[in-house]
Amino acid sequence: MQDILGEESEAFFQALSEPSPVSVRINPAKTRAGQEEALLPAPSTDRVPWCPYGRYLSERPSFTFDPAFHAGAYYVQEASSMYLWTVLQEAFGYLEADAPLTALDLCAAPGGKSTLLLDALPNGSILVANEIQRQRANVLAENLAKWGHPGTIVTQADPAAIGALFPSTAFPGGAFDLMLTDVPCSGEGMFRKEADALRDWSPEAVTACQQRQRRILQSAWPALRPGGILIYSTCTFNRAENEDNVRWIAQTLGAREISIRRFFFHRSRGEGLFMALLQKNEDKEAARSRIDPVRDRRREQRPAIPGCVTGALSWLQQPGDYTPIILPDCSFSAASPLIADMVRLLAKNRIPMLMAGIPLGELKGRDLVPDTALALSTALDRSQLPCHELDREQALRFLRREALVLPATAPKGLTVVTHGGLPLGFVRQLGNRANNLYPAHWRIRSSID
Repeated sequence: MQDILGEESEAFFQALSEPSPVSVRINPAKTRAGQEEALLPAPSTDRVPWCPYGRYLSERPSFTFDPAFHAGAYYVQEASSMYLWTVLQEAFGYLEADAPLTALDLCAAPGGKSTLLLDALPNGSILVANEIQRQRANVLAENLAKWGHPGTIVTQADPAAIGALFPSTAFPGGAFDLMLTDVPCSGEGMFRKEADALRDWSPEAVTACQQRQRRILQSAWPALRPGGILIYSTCTFNRAENEDNVRWIAQTLGAREISIRRFFFHRSRGEGLFMALLQKNEDKEAARSRIDPVRDRRREQRPAIPGCVTGALSWLQQPGDYTPIILPDCSFSAASPLIADMVRLLAKNRIPMLMAGIPLGELKGRDLVPDTALALSTALDRSQLPCHELDREQALRFLRREALVLPATAPKGLTVVTHGGLPLGFVRQLGNRANNLYPAHWRIRSSID
């Protein structure tokens, strides 16, 4: 650090002992302009200057017991990571930012950068958020379901499996206009926030991380189309995992370096971050042969979709924009044409998908058991279903997956329960009680508030 910062290094070392700031990022699709602050669980002290939806909080509240957090009204995210918003605005200048884009977040869990990507991408865009570890992929899927964006696919695959899909007939030049690689690193930028990062660090770990990062990048590189944008990110400081890797990407994989930005504890209110923007070299032959994905479906055989599933499309805003699809796990989703095309490619190559488009639910007999993600989706048209507002105590009971009793006047059947006007999930009103349909693996396990 003395080599990197010179005379500034003393200020850096002093900042290592200072407390980490607390920050959140507001979900613009679930909050009304001018009312964002009212949804925050603690007073906001300032805005994060490089992201319009970022807020610093005066203290760290218990997010677990805030229904708005579970409703996806905001995401708890370290402030430096929100610089991705600024980098994306620069990246869009090199892409057709007024048209829908396909994006890949290659190492996406737990989902902070994925949710930010979804907010920033042009309307109609899609994001494939990938995580290789199953447990972390489940957390990623939960966070993205709560964020509620309809253009999302969550996969659980090795980066090499993603890269091996391309080139393909559908995507001869690579599928993605933009690829974010927030790669596993030695974590020096998290030293003051996470004790494990400091304990696990060693010079040997830095070398191992650099080699792993290069393997990840090289294996996934075919997925990025020629002329596409790569955002390379770490939360560490050393040059081996940062500038040296950027130079290696440019020279070995074939890209043009556009910009680099570093965050240090003593210079900004946030943790350590490195972020680089690169553009993949053009391949004129591949660019000429690029076609729209999987448009020739003349011989494609689709399974029959039950009427209860197609009927659920009427619960969406603009239902004509979506088509019902069945996923390999036999669940049903509503998908835009671009999502459906990508799902088809992933399923054909047996890439595990935890979520795609707007999850509609699963069949139980002849009935559709709706997915909680449908209630949380920003595409839900709440005028099509009964809704019931819960007070805070009732909302926490619902989030613990406890039984609820709705008023006797509540209509029988499927009901969306809300708190503060934000959907939390579904119950099925039976008359004297309501079945709680909140996912068991999402429930709040603590009884202490």
